[in-house]
Amino acid sequence: MAVSAAALLVLTGCAGGTEIQTGGEEDRFISGDGSATVFEAGDRVPVPEVGGTTFEGDELALADYEGRILVLNVWASWCGPCRAEQPVLDEVFAEYGGLGVDFLGVNIKDNETAALAYTENKGVEYPSLYDQPGEIPQAFRETVPPRAIPSTLVISPEGEIAARVIGPTTYGQLTGLLDPLVVEYGFGDPQERPRVSEQDSETADDPDEEGASSEGSSEDGD
Repeated sequence: MAVSAAALLVLTGCAGGTEIQTGGEEDRFISGDGSATVFEAGDRVPVPEVGGTTFEGDELALADYEGRILVLNVWASWCGPCRAEQPVLDEVFAEYGGLGVDFLGVNIKDNETAALAYTENKGVEYPSLYDQPGEIPQAFRETVPPRAIPSTLVISPEGEIAARVIGPTTYGQLTGLLDPLVVEYGFGDPQERPRVSEQDSETADDPDEEGASSEGSSEDGD
């Protein structure tokens, strides 16, 4: 199924403002400008039947997330924009887990040891598939350029692509893409979700709460 004309315009615009990254002597990747495209219900296409193995050795497929909203993020440990957006992904993951939203990373063109160390050092709590050849992005090439990194797809509970971001996303952008889907599929009111940043701010302002709140904090402070 062809994507909408508006979607094609956004994709064309991203190609003109790219930054070349190097993930090795032979691999060259592009970092888009972070533009987002929303696909209305009638324009959404099914995701390909792909999956893989996580760093922990678990087998996961996109079909396993049917019935939930899935944020699929393509990343690499050597990718500067990926590192920059990681706190955003962590924060949104923490806030939206109770609203029918799951996260899954796809690590491509990377050294497995370096990638695993990255997730451990950053305290990433959602799983990632290790896809060194980059086969999963190739399966999405009709929607996202396979060499665009980072890139993020928002997948509906019906297994269809509802939105995409080519380049690093932001908190406001990603939550703005998720909120309509959360409401559309009846997962709750996004405005009532717990705010990670507000909780951290309140803890920092009230020294009497520092010890009591340590259990709920996921920040290392680095």
